[in-house]
Amino acid sequence: MLIVRPARLDDLDAFIGLAKLAGPGFTSLAVSNADLEARLKKSVKSFKAKVTKPEDLIHLLMLEDSKTGEVVGISAVKSQVGANKPFFSFKSLNIVQSSRAAERHFDMGVLILVNEYSGTSEVGTLFVKSKMRGTGAGRLISQARYMFIAAQPERFSETIISELRGQVDASGYSPFWEALGRKFFKMDFAKADKIAAETDNQFITDLMPKYPIYTELLSDEAQVVIGKAHPDGIGARRFLENEGFRFEHCIDIFDAGPTMVVPRDQIRTVKESQVLEIRIVDALTRPHNGLISNNRIEDFRAVYSKLEFDGKTIMLKPKTVEALGVSNGQNVRVFLQ
Repeated sequence: MLIVRPARLDDLDAFIGLAKLAGPGFTSLAVSNADLEARLKKSVKSFKAKVTKPEDLIHLLMLEDSKTGEVVGISAVKSQVGANKPFFSFKSLNIVQSSRAAERHFDMGVLILVNEYSGTSEVGTLFVKSKMRGTGAGRLISQARYMFIAAQPERFSETIISELRGQVDASGYSPFWEALGRKFFKMDFAKADKIAAETDNQFITDLMPKYPIYTELLSDEAQVVIGKAHPDGIGARRFLENEGFRFEHCIDIFDAGPTMVVPRDQIRTVKESQVLEIRIVDALTRPHNGLISNNRIEDFRAVYSKLEFDGKTIMLKPKTVEALGVSNGQNVRVFLQ
């Protein structure tokens, strides 16, 4: 069984290993081992924090194979972004260019540097080992984040965002960066991505152009990738859209990947999941598939499992109950598939 659980301090080696596998352009993992360790320690403290409003917290969730103990995936939920460092995006807009004398009337794309998502919560850092793709692992580690949010909604902002990695190849080449960012930062994509992940982003304030940028001035190759997710992120985008996230024309300032947005209480899993009492049974007569969490924060657990539902309670086998760390008669959160 695959189990989603909070990251622990002894996950450091697994965390570093996942970061190396993620590859170029995965900004949230493009940091030093020391920074990954610091992030892990912050996550452990965040799960223990008793809060009633969004604060600067990060919750790292690990996907563990219960049979082998191997960590095969990761995701994260940040309670508040833009609090201690600016959260920049490019807003992609169309403006009308018109001249009666020249008999011309057309739309022109422009990019404007904005900071409009500061204060929102963010789901991200979604990554699973390649051997797990196609097994449902990615969907589990993704959807579990919304069960976590549903356990204590006030811990998170009323708006949730998710940044998807843009078009960056295995060598670290980004068409958008080469056409725009490199001209202003005078460095390659990997270095800028690393600085952004490890600092307070003051260098973006210092170096990024302050005026609108006409997309027609960029290369055709760069224009094509604006708002497009990395091939490995297409599935993640589909998961987000299924939950109600939408692209509102904000993109990453380095690789032009799309930022997806949704009101917290309109997330499908948050809205449609139910808190129900469990009853342990040895066998299920009419099993259904479901996502189940223990509806807690500090010792959060989530699994996909077979269950039976009678309208008031759900019946679970002992193995599922053990994985969730609950007991007979307690409540769990359920999202029926």
